[in-house]
Amino acid sequence: MNNSLEWLALIIGNSRLHWAWFEQYHLKKTWHTPHLTNVFTSIENCLDLPIYLASVVPSQTTFFQNYPHFIEIKLEQIPLKKLYPTLGIDRAITVLGAGESYGYPCLVIDVGTALTFTGIDAQKNFIGGAILPGFRLQFQSLSSQTAALPTVALPDKLPHLWENTTQTAIESGIIYNTLAGVHYFISDWLTQFPNAKILITGGDGLIIFNYLLNLFPYLNKHIKFDAELGFWGMRSLRQLL
Repeated sequence: MNNSLEWLALIIGNSRLHWAWFEQYHLKKTWHTPHLTNVFTSIENCLDLPIYLASVVPSQTTFFQNYPHFIEIKLEQIPLKKLYPTLGIDRAITVLGAGESYGYPCLVIDVGTALTFTGIDAQKNFIGGAILPGFRLQFQSLSSQTAALPTVALPDKLPHLWENTTQTAIESGIIYNTLAGVHYFISDWLTQFPNAKILITGGDGLIIFNYLLNLFPYLNKHIKFDAELGFWGMRSLRQLL
C-alpha cells in the first residue's frame, strides 16, 4: 500500500479522463479533461502525486506509463468474484465502489458513452449485466446515418411521449424506448434482490435519474444517484495495494 498523504485517481473512459484528488481517503476535488494528445500534457497535469489509474483506452494509458508514480489497476486486483476476463475495468471498479459504499447486493447503471448494467450479489459474486449505446451515442448515430435527421442533444426535461416536430420526436423515441429498457432491468433486479440499492452514475446519470423518478415515482426508495462511484472503488482498492 502507498502511504502518501495525497494521491490522484484517474479513470480513463471512452470519451474523457475522469480525475479525483484525495487526501488520504477524503475526496477533495474531481474534474474531467479531454483525451490526451501528448505525454507532456499528461505529466503536467499529474503534478508530483501517485496516480492510481484504471483505463478502458489503452492508447491513453501509454501516456502515463513512464510517469514515476504510476499504479495501473488491473481486473484481477478487484476483490469481487466471478468477473469474466474481458469485463471493463471501469465497470468493475464502479460496482466495487457501489458495494463498499452502499452495501451488497447492488446494481450499478452507468450512463455514459455506453449505458451499462452491472450486478453483484450479497457474496460479492458478479451476477451479470448488459451493455447498450448511451443516449448521446444513439442521437449521434441516427443523425450520422441518415440524410435529413438533425443532431439532437439530450434535453434536461422529459419530452412529451407524442411529439410534433422531428427533433422532439427523436428525443421522445430514443429516451422513452431506452428508459423502458432501463425500467425492465430494474424491475427484474428488484424481483431477485428486493432490498438492494440501485446506483446510477455516469456523465448523463443525473438526467436519467430524474427522468426515471418522473416516470416511476415508486423508484425513489430504490435508486440513488452518485457521480463518484468509480472513485469510491479506487479509494477502496488503494487500501489493498
